[in-house]
Amino acid sequence: MSANPAPAAQDAGKPAGSGFRIPKVPFWAQIVAGLVLGVLLGWLTRSQDIGWLYTTLDQVGHIFVQLLKLAVAPLVFFAILVSITNLRQVNNAARLATRTLLWFMITSLIAVAIGLVIGLVTNPGSGTGLTPKDGVKPEHAGSWLDFLTGIIPTDVITPFTELNVLQIVFMAAVAGIAALQLGDKAKPILTLSHSILELLQKALWWVIRLAPLGTVGLIGYAIADYGWDLIGKYATFTADVYIGCALVMFVVYPLLLATVAKVSPLQFFKGAWPAIQLAFVSRSSVGTMPVTQRVTERLGVPKEYASFAVPFGATTKMDGCAAIYPALAAIFIAQIFDVQLGVGDYILIAFVSVIGSAATAGLTGATVMLTLTLSTLGLPLEGVGLLMAIDPILDMMRTATNVAGQALVPVIVSAREKILDHDMYDNATASPVDLDADENAEPADAERDRVPVPA
Repeated sequence: MSANPAPAAQDAGKPAGSGFRIPKVPFWAQIVAGLVLGVLLGWLTRSQDIGWLYTTLDQVGHIFVQLLKLAVAPLVFFAILVSITNLRQVNNAARLATRTLLWFMITSLIAVAIGLVIGLVTNPGSGTGLTPKDGVKPEHAGSWLDFLTGIIPTDVITPFTELNVLQIVFMAAVAGIAALQLGDKAKPILTLSHSILELLQKALWWVIRLAPLGTVGLIGYAIADYGWDLIGKYATFTADVYIGCALVMFVVYPLLLATVAKVSPLQFFKGAWPAIQLAFVSRSSVGTMPVTQRVTERLGVPKEYASFAVPFGATTKMDGCAAIYPALAAIFIAQIFDVQLGVGDYILIAFVSVIGSAATAGLTGATVMLTLTLSTLGLPLEGVGLLMAIDPILDMMRTATNVAGQALVPVIVSAREKILDHDMYDNATASPVDLDADENAEPADAERDRVPVPA
């Protein structure tokens, strides 16, 4: 008989799972690694003039953004439709919707005021070396007439093929209100809409998992294409945008949470961080919308209300793109073109920021909103061309601010209306929403959703 124990006996004494395992890297760490690698590859590409690497970075970033945009049109339509019909499950739905819109406007006014103050103090257009000749008039410009007439589509197909989010929102709102009026007759359509929305969100989770790779491409291409010299010309303006967004996110929002909602600001950022970091990378409020909605629910906002407020905010709530940025950009362009702005002009900027923010429609970039602001003030539209080169760098911080605000307002409104689940808020974590552990928590969430929302 052999003295050696049987393999089975040897294995029996070993603890389960004692074999070598590759540690799972947290999603936030993957994003940070993507940022660092992107900067290094971008610097290497520009300094060594590596053509193939430049093309690769461009394509990687472009594919990631295109994958996000692929889901935008149907996602917006079904999210808005479902969110409107979900309001019938919430007591005081009209009151909640009105309060949500009111807080959207209040925070936008605060954000635009901060942008104006920073612009007036720092004079971002002075000493840049830029002249009006450096500007190029955009091919498409926004105006109030275009904004008002452009809401209603000429057919039901074109808004989806041309990705006109504002028209998609209009059609979804009409369909949602019609479904509410039809009642039980609309149940088959609503059931199908819920299923399609879940399918789109599941597909988008897969795209979100590619965010670290997308980060490498987007950041690397930006550095390789623009370089530090170009960024230096816009140093003051870039710093103004980042400082303005940071003041709104890390000063104004915490003050509102502490004084109005009476909840912990640190806990809010802990819970909302997965959406904020994805927004920074993707530069798309709509692309981030499923994550924003999930983190908002994890912060204790009732699902029925969150499913209305977050999609609504993703298409209209833009403190970064529609408040801080156009205020600073208007001052910057006015200084380049040597145009004096008065008190009336600053009031107009605030008005446009609050009323016209839906023109940004949650898409990457804020060109439409900027042209709308410039045309209202009578400033040269060629000024848009001055800022296009630096826009991707600015858009990351702008979109992160947008998404933070889109999660903030439902928390404030829920807290004020006493429907916020404080236990969930206090226990919200910064773990990515697409982790298996979070997905396994869905039955518990579903159980919570069946609890009647108090008046």
